[in-house]
Amino acid sequence: MTTAVSQPVTKKTSTKETLLTPRFYTTDFDAIANMDISSQEEELKAMIAEMKTDYNRDHFLRDEDFKQSWEHIDENTRRVFIDFLERSCTSEFSGFLLFKELSRKLKGRNPILAEIFHLMARDEARHAGFLNKAMSDFNISLDLGYLTKHRTYTFFKPEWVIYAVYLSEKIGYWRYILMYRHLERHPEYQFYPLFKKFESWCQDENRHGDIFKALLRSQPSMWQGWKGRLRARFFLLSVFATHTLTVHERADFYASVGLDAREYDREVIRKTNETSARAFPTILNVDHPQFFKRLEKCADRNEELKAIEASKAPKIFKFFRKLPLITGIFWDLLVLYLIKPINAEALRGTVR
Repeated sequence: MTTAVSQPVTKKTSTKETLLTPRFYTTDFDAIANMDISSQEEELKAMIAEMKTDYNRDHFLRDEDFKQSWEHIDENTRRVFIDFLERSCTSEFSGFLLFKELSRKLKGRNPILAEIFHLMARDEARHAGFLNKAMSDFNISLDLGYLTKHRTYTFFKPEWVIYAVYLSEKIGYWRYILMYRHLERHPEYQFYPLFKKFESWCQDENRHGDIFKALLRSQPSMWQGWKGRLRARFFLLSVFATHTLTVHERADFYASVGLDAREYDREVIRKTNETSARAFPTILNVDHPQFFKRLEKCADRNEELKAIEASKAPKIFKFFRKLPLITGIFWDLLVLYLIKPINAEALRGTVR
């Protein structure tokens, strides 16, 4: 084992803003404090008891595997891995800030939700800190304190937060567990010990998703009636489209761990869609012959848009070159949205 040599760590105070960059959110805290959660209260209390047990208390420790130099990792692998760490850290830290603020605002008003958000914030803080420490092994880290004060916060209605966070946690679970299982079968691609942490790590994501499933099912308007069905389809498609664009954009990273980006993306989406049938009134028909074909066409157009933006052409030329590509992306997403969905309520009790 090569001993690590201490190098100065550069602290980043900003991340590159793109359509696919993880966002920082705020919401209507009063509306959440006044939510009637009585129908799911016992389940939420059981989850609080489970989270208090804190099975991962000693999991996020930097053991002997981390005490070495990483200079042997080639430049391209290092670059794409740092990008993965940065995006993941930003996403986890965003969750921490939202859950922490929810816990603070709900304290004394909705004790059950205040406590459960406090415990979720604890988990997200561990994840973000662990990822940021991993970045420091490559002589860079995010200034999380600075980001807290200077990031732009996007307002989401409580219903939107519940849909979006549920999907974010469940797709996160499948992303981590599928990569972990792949690397278990192919340890030759496990170039950094963080990957060994993914099995227990993703159980936090799974628990968080189950909490938001309970919140969603406690609000009949979110899963009953045509509005609930339309919103479910919208958030599923939004999250899946973002995932496809992101994975294809970072295909080099997935190649570095021996994964085919296209197949990995498809499997994550299939598993997340299947899992979502436990919470949502409808899920998408991802087996439709047009589904992945059109999603992947959107990813191709996104790469073309990036190339145009990076060119030195005048802005007006860029605009007209981008316009048909942007139109094509929106058209494909509209077609996918209109594909007849699957009635998840009819599957209730059959989905595991």
